[in-house]
Amino acid sequence: MTDAPSGDDKSARERILTSAEQLFAESGFDATPTSRIAERADVPKGLVHYYFRRKADLLAALVDRLPDGAVDQHRVVVVGDIAESLRRLVDALDARLNSSPLLSHLLWREADTHQAVREALHSRYRTIVEQIKQVILSAGGAAVRAADVDSAAALLGLAVSYRHSVARHADEPDRMERELKFVAQALSPA
Repeated sequence: MTDAPSGDDKSARERILTSAEQLFAESGFDATPTSRIAERADVPKGLVHYYFRRKADLLAALVDRLPDGAVDQHRVVVVGDIAESLRRLVDALDARLNSSPLLSHLLWREADTHQAVREALHSRYRTIVEQIKQVILSAGGAAVRAADVDSAAALLGLAVSYRHSVARHADEPDRMERELKFVAQALSPA
């Protein structure tokens, strides 16, 4: 790219990204030609390539739009109540993910075939695990067995990631409450 785009170009870029997100989610990355993206965005095909030299660059830009998952710990921690603190954290993570369900679906769908997507999802998982760990330590204080925190955070992180990728589409009742109670009980002093 050369100069910074004008205000009109910014809206065209946004329309391109929105169209790509929708079409990739509907048909998949490989089955979506840039000409369809341009058509849906109502821009010339050349403008798509002006902003995104390759179609893979469009996917990378969409990966950058994935909600980061960072949650303000002070808003979720209830000192002395690990289960409630984790429940609040999971609710906040769900809200962030639900703010972009189409993008979320697209990224989980393309993770098997695109390294940038896979790396973004792994990074998100590591962020979630670290947040869970900090919430457990803040909520449980000295009563928490420190040796178990890493394992509990990793397990709950897997449960949250699974839920966000697959289980949210299932018709079965939400099982997260059971997992939260189990982790909180396992971390409580004997």
